[in-house]
Amino acid sequence: MDGDSFQQWKNQCLNKCDFSKKGSVDEDISHVVSFINSQDRYFTTSSCSGRIILFDAVSDCPDVQKQNCSWLFVTHQKCQMEDVVRNHIVRGLEKSVGDATFKFEPFVLHVQCKQLEDAQLLHTVAINSGFRNSGITVGKKGKIIMAVRSTHCLEVPLSHRSHVLVTHQYLDFLVGVANQKMEENLKRIQRFSECLQAALQPQEEKCSFKEADNKTVYRRRRKRTQDVSVTDSSQNTQEHHENTEEEIDCDLLFLL
Repeated sequence: MDGDSFQQWKNQCLNKCDFSKKGSVDEDISHVVSFINSQDRYFTTSSCSGRIILFDAVSDCPDVQKQNCSWLFVTHQKCQMEDVVRNHIVRGLEKSVGDATFKFEPFVLHVQCKQLEDAQLLHTVAINSGFRNSGITVGKKGKIIMAVRSTHCLEVPLSHRSHVLVTHQYLDFLVGVANQKMEENLKRIQRFSECLQAALQPQEEKCSFKEADNKTVYRRRRKRTQDVSVTDSSQNTQEHHENTEEEIDCDLLFLL
């Protein structure tokens, strides 16, 4: 891809308004997004740190689109069990006029890459961090998009035609499962962030780290060699002492 075209796309994307419902980058991934956008070869096009949502959709509609849904509850953090179940989710279900669905959606990140090998590097980092559903797409205009995705989702229908199908006890259980998935999601985000920084650190730093590792290995080897030398010396001294004692004993026997 031409460098000027990529930089132009990057400037346009990063300078445009955020049209998401929240209107800003989620706090738990702001450091990841900032780091990627600081790189010459990448920029983010969309992101979500992960969320727990309750939405209401039109009954008997085969295609559930965002514009046809009413969001009854959403959080990008773990749910507080008592507060959510007794207030937000229950009240949300009471407002449902169609089919209410409870969902957990994990971290998702879309990154435009300058070259295919840049996308492949990012893909490797994502897979190794636990985001096994990640993939690369190449558009007709040459845009290379790397999507960081995971598979540990959760989607459960709670009502049909405004009729609630589950008990409060089951809602408690669902919230607990969603919270566990959110915890695992945050761990994977942290792992992804650490692996990404290690993969994209400047070559000079990699060389310095490698030299430091080599020096450490050399010091360990030298110490091991010294320890072996000391051990051998001690063994030789002991053997010499034993041999001397044997010679003295032999001399005494000869004199007797």
